[in-house]
Amino acid sequence: MGEPVVLRTARLTLSRPVDADVDAIFDACQDPLIQQYTTVPSPYARDDAEKFVALAAHWWDVGSELVWAIRDASGLAGMIGLHRIKDGAAELGYWLAPQGRGRGYMGEAARTVVDFAFGPLRLERLEWHAVVGNTASARVAQDLGFRLEGIRRRGLAGHGPRVDGWIAGLLSTDPRTRQAWPI
Repeated sequence: MGEPVVLRTARLTLSRPVDADVDAIFDACQDPLIQQYTTVPSPYARDDAEKFVALAAHWWDVGSELVWAIRDASGLAGMIGLHRIKDGAAELGYWLAPQGRGRGYMGEAARTVVDFAFGPLRLERLEWHAVVGNTASARVAQDLGFRLEGIRRRGLAGHGPRVDGWIAGLLSTDPRTRQAWPI
């Protein structure tokens, strides 16, 4: 892919995480919900944030994953990315720091990334995965138009035993209207 793409919304700037973000990423990843519901290491050390920033730069260089820091007027609010980009598909993943929650930031950022995925990247399918019970993440995916495709029994590796995971998909041809899920 090469040069990182900066995306903007009315309130947010999405750009590649950089070395100056390490402390904010480290602080955010101390949040118990981020550790429970994402794949970040637990416990999360400062060098984990340093390694993540370096990996994000590499992923952009080779085009295998595109990760953006979500920034509001006060700084880093979260992360969002297109992971495992291959054969016209990718996985949408995201987290918000506690101070970024409850403001509609993730929906705003995710809509912008989905538009980029189906627009300039020309992807055909996005997948969303979450630990069963992560209803905040599910609400974002539902609002984006993702269709719940099922539960993957013990389908996600966590920080202990494998856990059940929801999986949902969104095709480039799907309408982006809120979906009701039986969860």
